[in-house]
Amino acid sequence: MEQIGQQRVAFVGGGTGGHFYPLIAVAERLRDFAAQGYDLGLYYLGPEVYNETALTEQGIQFVKVPAGKRRRYFSPLNLIDPFKTLFGIFIAVYKLYVIYPDVVFSKGGFTSVPVVLAAWFLRIPIVIHESDSRPGAANKLAARFARYIGIAYDEVASSFPVDKTALVGIPIRKNLLTTPTEPLESLGLPVDKPLLFITGGSLGAERINNLVLESLDELLPQFTILHQTGPANEARVKKTAVELFGQSQLLESYFVKGTLTGIEMHLAYSAASFVVSRAGSTSIFEIASKAKPSIIIPIPEKISHDQRTNAYAYARAGGASVIEEGNLTDGLLTAEITRIMQNQDVYAEMSRAAQAFARPNAAEVIAKTLLEIANEHV
Repeated sequence: MEQIGQQRVAFVGGGTGGHFYPLIAVAERLRDFAAQGYDLGLYYLGPEVYNETALTEQGIQFVKVPAGKRRRYFSPLNLIDPFKTLFGIFIAVYKLYVIYPDVVFSKGGFTSVPVVLAAWFLRIPIVIHESDSRPGAANKLAARFARYIGIAYDEVASSFPVDKTALVGIPIRKNLLTTPTEPLESLGLPVDKPLLFITGGSLGAERINNLVLESLDELLPQFTILHQTGPANEARVKKTAVELFGQSQLLESYFVKGTLTGIEMHLAYSAASFVVSRAGSTSIFEIASKAKPSIIIPIPEKISHDQRTNAYAYARAGGASVIEEGNLTDGLLTAEITRIMQNQDVYAEMSRAAQAFARPNAAEVIAKTLLEIANEHV
């Protein structure tokens, strides 16, 4: 690609890590092009910074743009937030006009709406990415104006115009795609048994945490367990485990962490022989990138409308087994883990299917697309 002048890329999307960190993954690939001589200006627009360190590391300038939130439950704020979004559109028009980026890349979510509408008004090209197997409301709106739509799941393709939609996967940060040496040792974990990594996230973790505690007597003789409980649950889970096992040596194989840093998550996925996880799209694709067989437990639909469809889309590809929360029992979880781990053919086939699903070049594909469109707009 031959560059024509400076290229400015504006990022916008969500208020969660599942929206934010794929943007950072794309920014990393854009910085690679900058290292090759491209003159780039990168901007992140939204109501708040989310992760200032990540923006600084990628040389991304934060630009504050307010946005209202769409809630699926009753709240007095639902009467106020449409006006906040309208105000945000006027602010976004002004700030985009000052920056005048050559392309806007949106990951969806409520924070993206004012920026996408302002970009359309200013005739700035828009690229969007949908992480889930069902489209979010913001991306359904943005699709009308988008020049290019990247998707993570085949199932969602029918929701978007076929002529501008491409299956690309989910952009994953570069450090999560590397293979660390001796990840168990780096985490301070023993190497005498295979590692079972169980992560329930921060929200919706309590049901999984209780199930794991009920299953420890069957799982600990077979595995070292790294259990990420969510910060609010760490102390209770540790206390309950001690009450259940006392001074048993089995507890020497059980490691409880409320939260894990990005590096620790990378090490845990790399070290694990098997993963039990919720069904956030970024989590699914990070597990798949490590080719790890897994059990996926989606958050119930009344809480998250995306996770169930994400989980089954991944299971149909062959990389995971799905257990719905309403069916969870300690015996079922242990039996399913044992079935997969003790059958080498099943384990190997799930590993191959996970790796095929991962699409590790998603961030590079999107970065190149952004630069090509930006070049046309300069």
